[in-house]
Amino acid sequence: MEKQKIAIGCDHGGFNLKETIKEYLKAHDIEFVDFGIYTKEACDYPIVAKAVANEVAQGKCDKGILVCGTGLGMSLAANKIRGIRAVSLENTYSARVSRAHNNANILCLGERVIGEHLALDIVDMWLKTGFEGGRHKRRIDMIE
Repeated sequence: MEKQKIAIGCDHGGFNLKETIKEYLKAHDIEFVDFGIYTKEACDYPIVAKAVANEVAQGKCDKGILVCGTGLGMSLAANKIRGIRAVSLENTYSARVSRAHNNANILCLGERVIGEHLALDIVDMWLKTGFEGGRHKRRIDMIE
C-alpha cells in the first residue's frame, strides 16, 4: 500500500467505528489526523464533514474517512466542498470501483448499518485500490 495520510472524523453515531478504524490505521502504519469527535456526545455532523473535506480538498491529507450512523449525512455534507468525491459504501466491490473508476477521495461509512468486520474490509479495499485513470479520468474531469 502506498504511503498516505488520512483525515478521519465522525459524529456520535459513528464514534465506536471511527475508533476501530483508527486502530486499523495504526496497525498498518498509516498516518492519520483525527478531526473528532472525541466523545459520544451528540454533535452536528456537517461541521466534522466540512473539516475533513477541506483537509482533503486542500491536499493536506490524501484521503478522508467519515463515519456517522448511516454514512449518508457525512457524504452529503462532504460533497458540498469543491473537489471532493465522497461515497457512502456498504460493500467491498463498490469500495474498489469507487477508487478505480471514480477516484473517490472520501469514504463514508455507517456504524448502524454495517458490522465492524465488513467496515474494515471496505476500508482495506478502498485504501489499497488506486485510480485507473484513462477513460475514467475524462469523466472525473467532467464532474469537476
